[in-house]
Amino acid sequence: MSKPRVDYTLYLVTDSTPAILGDADLCEVVHEALKGGVTTVQYRDKTSDTGVLVDTARKLHQITKKFNVPLLINDRVDVAQAVGCEGVHIGQDDLDLPTARKILGEDAIIGVTVSNVAEAKIAAQGGADYLGIGTVFATPTKENTKTILGVEGLRDILLTIEAEKWRVATVCIGGINASNASRVVWQSTANGKSLDGVAVVSAIMASPSPSQAARDLLGLVRELPPFAKALATSGQKNRPPQEVLSHVPYIINAVDVKKPLSHNMTNLVVQNFAANVALSVGASPIMANYGEEAADLARLGGALVVNMGTVTPEGLANYVKALQAYNNAGQPVVFDPVGAGATAVRRSAVKTILGSGYIDVLKGNQSEILSCAPGGSSIQQRGVDSRPGGQALDELARAVEELARLRRHIVVMTGKTDLVSAGETVFAIDNGHEYLSHVTGTGCCLGTTISAMVAAHPNDKLAAVIAGILHYSIAAELAAERADVKGPGTFVPAFIDELYNVRKATVRGDISWLSRAQVSVVTYR
Repeated sequence: MSKPRVDYTLYLVTDSTPAILGDADLCEVVHEALKGGVTTVQYRDKTSDTGVLVDTARKLHQITKKFNVPLLINDRVDVAQAVGCEGVHIGQDDLDLPTARKILGEDAIIGVTVSNVAEAKIAAQGGADYLGIGTVFATPTKENTKTILGVEGLRDILLTIEAEKWRVATVCIGGINASNASRVVWQSTANGKSLDGVAVVSAIMASPSPSQAARDLLGLVRELPPFAKALATSGQKNRPPQEVLSHVPYIINAVDVKKPLSHNMTNLVVQNFAANVALSVGASPIMANYGEEAADLARLGGALVVNMGTVTPEGLANYVKALQAYNNAGQPVVFDPVGAGATAVRRSAVKTILGSGYIDVLKGNQSEILSCAPGGSSIQQRGVDSRPGGQALDELARAVEELARLRRHIVVMTGKTDLVSAGETVFAIDNGHEYLSHVTGTGCCLGTTISAMVAAHPNDKLAAVIAGILHYSIAAELAAERADVKGPGTFVPAFIDELYNVRKATVRGDISWLSRAQVSVVTYR
């Protein structure tokens, strides 16, 4: 018998425990799941004796053969041999791969559980047919979980597989369900390397309709998530600055006409300022930190801004709920990882947020953005205004481009020169005024301005982001030049005035302010 070709797209792992299966019949559930489109089945039962395992596995194999779907046995090579099924899945604490291969032969399908790059290397080079990568999210169905990988850890393993050119299939497992399957597949893809499938347990085994659950999951795995349908195109990523600038008046007009919702989740220190900035640029602000409201607000067609100010467990849970609500609605999200590198708590919070959903625009100062890069940053922040020194512009540009390409964000690194990239060209913007750095909340309010632009012009978010930065920065220049401005205290009301004046001038057709724009492309090797 030659080794069968395997479709791992929707990989069902059975669970016979009462907490998951209830009083349903295991074989009937598997049969229904196969009718719904399950493409691979793993029989997992850690408690029954050998006789029961063999008897049940034979029944399951008769069912899976009718659908031309392979049956794999978890851990028990002897059971797989007795049944004559297609193969086994082994964990790190089970029988080793070389021994399993020697017993079952070259034509058997053997998968191995891995949770890090080192384990993936051993399994891939040792001849595993596929890797079960996990645990992605916390789950009640698997005990003694060594680590929770998250999407980032999953992506890191896929990146290594692609770089090393290991010829091995991959599925992910752990907390995969209808709420995250599409996002996990899409978001973990890196440098062209994608998962071959997702492994699910309770999402099907505990469903009152396994067939429908399988059908829904199969569709989700094969479709782009809602938020991925308006990403920057290659043409948009690589335009010359003048072409981007030509879109700015249209985008500001669009905000004025549409008055998009800018949903801000931010701290009390910034809320009033952010609301006034939103109104001045033409948006409709709402300051709502309760995550349960987000699903309703996301349906209004605006954008979410998460400014990670005061970090608490309750606040973090609310951020995640709101992020997922906007993702599900296909509406843009702007994330400002305030003070990301300052403490271990903040670094952990950033990892949680980035792993819980998709961020359209990641905006922060140099330290904050570098802290979001894979592996983090060696730069220790002192507070929310902290920034490193000594990094050459081309080095920072390379970091921005790599982060944007890897995570498919638009990345905005603010500083004396703002850097913006969607993963290819890096644009440099040399506008603004030093007063912005002497007023609390101006960085957060830039996120508010950007949110209005991307909500009003979602089909070209990169141009919208740059339009927002220019509107904000040039308004700051105009405000600082006013005779009534003597310092940061008098700057704030003048700045709000000029945000309003720039918008109104643009609506009238007066774009003379835009002649101040200093946008260039950063070149680096």
